[in-house]
Amino acid sequence: MTTRRDILSGAAALGTLSFLPGAHAQSTRFSAMALQMRCDAVNQDRNRRDARARMMASIGRMRAQIATSKAFLRTFNGTELKLVVVPEYFMTGFPLGESRAEWRDKAAIDVDGAEYEAMAAIAESQNLYLCVNAYETDTNFPELYFQANVIFAPNGEQILRYRRMISLYTPSPFDVWDQYLDIYGYDAVFPVVRTEVGVLATIASEEILYPEIARMHAMKGAEVFLHPTSEVGSTELTPKHISKRARALENMAYVISANSAEIVGTPIPAASTDAMSKVVDWNGRVLAEAQSGESLNANAVLDLDGLRGARARTGMTNLMSRQPWAAYAPAYEAATGAEPNALAEGAIDDRAAALARQRDIIERLQALGAN
Repeated sequence: MTTRRDILSGAAALGTLSFLPGAHAQSTRFSAMALQMRCDAVNQDRNRRDARARMMASIGRMRAQIATSKAFLRTFNGTELKLVVVPEYFMTGFPLGESRAEWRDKAAIDVDGAEYEAMAAIAESQNLYLCVNAYETDTNFPELYFQANVIFAPNGEQILRYRRMISLYTPSPFDVWDQYLDIYGYDAVFPVVRTEVGVLATIASEEILYPEIARMHAMKGAEVFLHPTSEVGSTELTPKHISKRARALENMAYVISANSAEIVGTPIPAASTDAMSKVVDWNGRVLAEAQSGESLNANAVLDLDGLRGARARTGMTNLMSRQPWAAYAPAYEAATGAEPNALAEGAIDDRAAALARQRDIIERLQALGAN
């Protein structure tokens, strides 16, 4: 039986490797897809039972869409679909009026619960790697919940779990930092996993805006960033759109970013979150992008040999090889920002408390002339 520590730590340790081509098994070309799907939010449900039924229905719809997408792509481009990313909180939506305690009860699933089992079955039945995003509980922190990206392997096993580090309203590992490190170790904070479809890592939603999150994974060898997101759609460049291309270019990695087609079941206009799903290559070029509505169009054939060749070549374009890491370390060490262990007592707080902590940070940065 795979333990929680195995899930959180083991895959990360296996993923630490060299950028040298010889460190990798021979790769093949394959299709990857950011599945743009509608979110049927559980905010409309009055109790846990109804919310869980709605969540399982969303998983069932995802199963059908992945199966038909795989069959279509096989006939369309003759390449096997081996990697799928679905949008952020695809089966729940986000808290909207619920307290943190209410949201935990209604929308946060168990790491070994029925919902994850159903998602694992999709990966196994379709013989592919599947990246999902969900709110989840942890028995080590019984009053909290986390937002997690989880990757399932074609055998149905959970091979990577990344818990969102930067979140204004959702508890993060940083909020219980000392205890989290004691339980899971630092390797579990920024995990990567080596697979037949590349060295995989994940980025959660707005964390694409923070270069450090992607960089921590890239320094451990990540080749493909899987990015579940739920973001405002626009015909213009958005901060997240720009950031997806920047994270790909500066880390010489693919980005597979799946956005919600829309979010139904809340007072917010449903199509406010739509389009923008895309596949970006290591030069920051958008290979495929979906427009409005549920779509498989954000799919592309990945060329890992091409990526690894670019990382192995000398010259100015090999950005990762030219980084003077040691020059940055003292500045980060001396920096003042968010303090760890905000929820060290284990009790969940409310949005007002989260905003109060943010105001304190802003005031400290202003006093230092850093903001």
